[in-house]
Amino acid sequence: MAANNYPPTLNRGRRSWLQLGLGAGALSLVPAALGAQQSSARIVIVGAGAAGLAIANRLSRALRGARLTLVGARQAHHYQPGFTLIASGLWQPHRVLTQTRDWLPADLQWIDADASAFDPQRRQVSLTSGQTLDYDLLVVASGCQLNYDEIEGMSADRVGRDGIGSVYAGPDKASATNAAFEELLRKGEGRALFTLCDTPLKCAGAPLKMTFTSLSRLEASGRRAAFDVGFVTPFEQQVFAVPVYNQFVLQRWQEQQLTLLDQRRLTAIDPGARQAQFTRPDGSHAVESYDYLHLVPPMSAPDVVRRSELAWQQGPFAGQWLEVDQYTLQHRRYPEIFGIGDVVGTPFGKTAASVKKQAPVVEQNILDYLAGREPSAHYNGYTSCPLITSIGRAMLAEFGYGGELMPTFPFISPTEESWAVWVMKEKMLQPAYYAMLEGRV
Repeated sequence: MAANNYPPTLNRGRRSWLQLGLGAGALSLVPAALGAQQSSARIVIVGAGAAGLAIANRLSRALRGARLTLVGARQAHHYQPGFTLIASGLWQPHRVLTQTRDWLPADLQWIDADASAFDPQRRQVSLTSGQTLDYDLLVVASGCQLNYDEIEGMSADRVGRDGIGSVYAGPDKASATNAAFEELLRKGEGRALFTLCDTPLKCAGAPLKMTFTSLSRLEASGRRAAFDVGFVTPFEQQVFAVPVYNQFVLQRWQEQQLTLLDQRRLTAIDPGARQAQFTRPDGSHAVESYDYLHLVPPMSAPDVVRRSELAWQQGPFAGQWLEVDQYTLQHRRYPEIFGIGDVVGTPFGKTAASVKKQAPVVEQNILDYLAGREPSAHYNGYTSCPLITSIGRAMLAEFGYGGELMPTFPFISPTEESWAVWVMKEKMLQPAYYAMLEGRV
């Protein structure tokens, strides 16, 4: 079982977590199902990341007789919430690595290939291996795609070279991001720019966390005044969608003498010259020089989803994200299809804590669908982000649809930073995350 594959430190941490019952995003234990529902349905789950594994394990326990198939080529599983800690020089990459096979239920068939096409009329999924799978019910959990190539001159393999960092591209690239920033520190002076994309993105707090930890490192160097630090956002006076957190961040950055460059979207880079081109809403361009550039690529559902009939056909997510009802997470046109995780086109919900909240909703609504009932469970948009405000301090940002604050713990204010939330982020969330993969929280 997966629990036996934890490194010793994670086993200890997991026990401590379960004893304390604490964690961002209400990652607390929920009762296991008392019985399993009988079904002979062929269920295909596309995506072997956090969302796919969590729902696979839940359905394995909730259903008896169903034929579960998980589709996903990635052999290594990445604990993505740890990427910011790697890129900030606090963790080594090995701390976020396990193997996909470690988290698979025994009664599930895993096909280590990716989806290449969907045919919802025939209820079929084609795979990169050449196989075609028939399904009675489909769960799309394929995550999101990093579109570095939409920035002229940029690709993922440039991360760590020519002063370029990007926390999203994997544990090795997060480590390379740290190396690029350490180069700036050794130089002792220079200009550091941090960017934000204009698309929905997974862990929307990550660009802010990277800015805050970098400011901490510059201040600790004793040469903060020698560095010009700026944050570039496509939006007007906005770096975060929830007003209370946006206001806090902008005020703190002003105190830290960070320059905000707003209404500018990164569209091209010249790595050799260390210059970045930004486009304004009127189509005009601004070119900024940098010594270090932390960039956030535009994001979307994987091409196989956004170019299929499963994508939103109209509205703000059209042609980019999986179409689902934002409350039931059931596809709005194909009721035998459900979505979970980063791939879904909903106003909020692209964090690990969101998956934790979505998984029981999707599980229950799948059980309802298979039993011929209307969906009875609803997702409220819950999203949680331990927002690092400096190395050693963080605030537990918890919110849902409409930007409503949704604090989990009465003793932790969602608008105040503290050392306790930092400890939660750095020490306690990973064991709870692994319990989520097993479908136990």
